Amino acid sequence: MADGENVNEFGLSVRPVGGRIGAEIAGVRLSGELQPSTVRAIYDQLLRHKVIFFRGQHLTNAEHEKFAALLGEPVAHPTVPIADGTAYTMEFSGEGGRAANSWHTDVTFTDAYPKLSILRAVKSPSHGGDTNWANTALAYTTLPEVLRNLADVLWAVHTNDYDYAAQRSETDVKSYEQQRKVFTSALYQTEHPLVRVHPDTGERTLVLGHFVKRFVGLSTHDSQRLFEIYQDHITRLEHTVRWRWSEGDVAIWDNRATQHYAVADFGDQTRLMRRVTVHGDVPVSVDGRHSIARVKALPNPALAEAAA
Repeated sequence: MADGENVNEFGLSVRPVGGRIGAEIAGVRLSGELQPSTVRAIYDQLLRHKVIFFRGQHLTNAEHEKFAALLGEPVAHPTVPIADGTAYTMEFSGEGGRAANSWHTDVTFTDAYPKLSILRAVKSPSHGGDTNWANTALAYTTLPEVLRNLADVLWAVHTNDYDYAAQRSETDVKSYEQQRKVFTSALYQTEHPLVRVHPDTGERTLVLGHFVKRFVGLSTHDSQRLFEIYQDHITRLEHTVRWRWSEGDVAIWDNRATQHYAVADFGDQTRLMRRVTVHGDVPVSVDGRHSIARVKALPNPALAEAAA
């Protein structure tokens, strides 16, 4: 048995990957036929490690979606079309080096954003294309007390109509323009607390990432400076783990307690990923208030004008 590895009563071999986030699990074949006790054991490890990895699963689309249904209610992305022949699966075709390439939590521009995401590698580049995750529960606890107290009372506006070009080169912006039109075909805007209370663990986690537009009650300038302080703290290297994909791998992450970043460093190689998300709950702040959806599925007037 490798250092740090343990085998639990359900036969799962659990080996930590990062020092403070992430574990690789062996001894199980993921499917929609797993026993409830095994599903519970997997979920418990997810809550503990925030992101868990399974090597060589090679799931089909149907197996992927059936397994997701054991962990909750699968839900399609609100704006991006599903993959052909599937009910909920989102496909990421990263040809030409395309990947998210910025830190985010999935779909925080909606109020009840997914509680977890299940991603599998269909085709992997020979090098590059790794994904990183950050532990936002740990990030909260390691904040200086003054910043924690401030975080507890801050709220932020999240939208899918964010600054898409902020971290991209001119070439990247041109290649992503059609994808952006699809992503913002309907507009969403939601106010979330910067700190939410995790419904299963009771932990306080930071809710940020690239969908944040500004902090409620603050100017754009002040919001940006505060955003950088908290976001940079979340993504400190000691709060993160990095995964080198092989075809057939599966990663599951707690979307209420993490951010992630897919690195666009694989050039002209093909990187094909498929993801299923599971419906989440509306976040609750430390003082018991729920997130507020301000805009839901509003047709994008800019796209309508361009098409006219």
